[in-house]
Amino acid sequence: MLEIRPTCENCNKSLSFDSQEAMICTFECTFCKDCVENILQEVCPNCGGDFEKRPIRPKNLLEKYPVSTKIVHKPVDIEAHLKRLNKE
Repeated sequence: MLEIRPTCENCNKSLSFDSQEAMICTFECTFCKDCVENILQEVCPNCGGDFEKRPIRPKNLLEKYPVSTKIVHKPVDIEAHLKRLNKE
């Protein structure tokens, strides 16, 4: 089951459970759409995979299956990320 993390790993923007801006990679690294498109160039800085829009957990299931409160804030070293992208 997805954790549904509450913030963008890079900019720490709040991403509610029903956010249309939340993007995840296959390992559930969570970033906002703005960071994914404009900074990360659609490539996860942690695993090198791509991103998909994070599904929305239905409100009626939130009590039984609460979303994560774990904040992962690891601002991306943009220069190093772009260098890795250019080598591939």
